[in-house]
Amino acid sequence: MFKIFIVEDDVKIRNIILENIKKWQYEGLSVEDFNEVFNVFVQYKPHLVLMDINLPHFDGFYWCNKIREVSKVPIIFISSRNTNMDIIMSVNMGGDDFVQKPFSLEVLMAKVNALLRRTYSYTNLETSVIEHKGVVLDLKDGQLTYQEKSVELTKNEFKIIYELMKSNSQVVSRDKIMRSLWEDESFVDDNTLTVNVNRLRKKLAEIGLKNFIQTKKGQGYIVT
Repeated sequence: MFKIFIVEDDVKIRNIILENIKKWQYEGLSVEDFNEVFNVFVQYKPHLVLMDINLPHFDGFYWCNKIREVSKVPIIFISSRNTNMDIIMSVNMGGDDFVQKPFSLEVLMAKVNALLRRTYSYTNLETSVIEHKGVVLDLKDGQLTYQEKSVELTKNEFKIIYELMKSNSQVVSRDKIMRSLWEDESFVDDNTLTVNVNRLRKKLAEIGLKNFIQTKKGQGYIVT
């Protein structure tokens, strides 16, 4: 589970972000003592940081600089400050993206998901294939093979089967799969997921894997 560290002194905004992060099944932690931002960061070891610029004691640029001394973790600045200089400073201090207040939660999460995907991509995995009961998924070329028969997968089909095969025969929720299908420009809704799963099932059936993906009503999907 990805961990997101929130450095925001506006309690209302902080709680809204935390609530939304949990809806996406990420783990979230916000700092309470703004003298302890760096220490909390080191202890928590987050995968991504959401950093306000205007903060008590020291601003977000200061804390970003401190974090960059020990970590390359992605940082998204969130601020009502929107001058070109603020944006330039954000980049120069080591920030990866900038979101202006007031912001849309959908836009914020699109940026969070895109940055997590780029930072912790499939190419960072130590192995280049995943195998499940004789079914082999090649993570480099997106090809699935079973009993010497292969099928080419679309980007979305690959992400779906990847999430299912890496789950080690555990049920994967529809929400989790939809998160993996999130793109910068659009949101993959429930109907879109159903269409993609059905297309994937047809391809799998063509190489002898008719019932490889099972539906668990009210829970999600599982590979058998």
